[in-house]
Amino acid sequence: MIYATKKSVKILMKEGIKMPQINSGDTTFMLISTALVCLMTPGLAFFYGGLVRKKNAITIMMQSFISMGIVTIIWILGGFSIAFGDDVGGVIGNLRYFGLHGVGLSPNASYAGTVPFLLFFAYQLMFAIITPALITGAFADRVNFKGYIKFLIIWVILVYAPLAHWVWGGGFLQKLGVVDFAGGIVVHTSAGMAALVSVIFVGKRKICKNEDTKPHNIGLVAIGTALLWFGWFGFNGGSALAANKIAVLAFVNTGIAGAVAMVVWMLIDWTKNEKPGIVGVLTGAVAGLATITPCAGYVDTWAAAIIGVLASVVCYGAVIIIKDKLGLDDALDVFGVHGVGGMLGSILVGLFANPDLNGVSGLFYGNVHQFLMQCLGTGIAAVYAYVVTFGILKVLNKSSVRVSEEVEIKGLDAELHGETVYDFH
Repeated sequence: MIYATKKSVKILMKEGIKMPQINSGDTTFMLISTALVCLMTPGLAFFYGGLVRKKNAITIMMQSFISMGIVTIIWILGGFSIAFGDDVGGVIGNLRYFGLHGVGLSPNASYAGTVPFLLFFAYQLMFAIITPALITGAFADRVNFKGYIKFLIIWVILVYAPLAHWVWGGGFLQKLGVVDFAGGIVVHTSAGMAALVSVIFVGKRKICKNEDTKPHNIGLVAIGTALLWFGWFGFNGGSALAANKIAVLAFVNTGIAGAVAMVVWMLIDWTKNEKPGIVGVLTGAVAGLATITPCAGYVDTWAAAIIGVLASVVCYGAVIIIKDKLGLDDALDVFGVHGVGGMLGSILVGLFANPDLNGVSGLFYGNVHQFLMQCLGTGIAAVYAYVVTFGILKVLNKSSVRVSEEVEIKGLDAELHGETVYDFH
């Protein structure tokens, strides 16, 4: 996402240049994009819900859906202001927008000058909602609902909102020149690193002898993937914040990367397991979509295809290393797909960004500095998310986060929520 700086706004005002007015086309486009991104969280609920064991499907879907409610409240009561309020030392935004004060129907040229500022608030809210929901796939089947609610609230305030400010809200990474078109750093890197530390902290699932841990409903996984992919066009395309050529570029690059990654993942999986599985195909698509996210509005279509290939190869390798080499129980491969994909894409911006498209030049176009800044920004965000997430979990402590062994064996749905995902009575 590219925003005008407050300094540039002041210059425009000083020179007597009129500020942008609301554009009905851009506003319509952003309304649709906001709705598309909103749909991604229910899509994620279905995607994760189908991947887990039947006895825990409601629990993980609940974790995604409740994020829509809780994060909305947080975003109103200071979260949005921490991310997009006036910069304080390059680290955090002030609370000028607390309670939506000053967030009205007029444009705000510092961010989205041709749409109502309230719409920009809503669009950013959808990103804030889905990011912590992504983490839940890593610790699926073993975290209690109360512990998750506490984690969700603290994590959004201490990790997501500051990172959004650093990269998109005028913070120090943005000032250094780090770019992230639609959330490779802010969304996927942060969620992936939080997933990694969560898995290490919480520990492995309790798997009973002869218990089947395969996805219990692949049809639900397919529906979830369809909704995620559909919504991703708003996730990436909408990050242009206007109905313009950059939105078109991001839209098309999103489809290309997801499609190429899907096919490459299938070929790898087919070679390794001798049969092509649809879960692998769907996972590959999500890996490609996550990896193109930070690049979508900066790279050519041919680069999007290459990024799709790299996404599958690197993310597939990461999943194998996490599970087989390190022995970590990242239940739904959140770190390997979203974390690694987000970091990979954020660095690839520094390689493939074409200055003729959106003014950002990568290493292949002679800009070494941009590549180094992408590596630096990605690294800083990853370390910050890891360390602060560990601190949050340490304060909450393992006993208040993880369910008892008895509950885990019986299933979280019945024990925590008193419901079952299938009731044929």
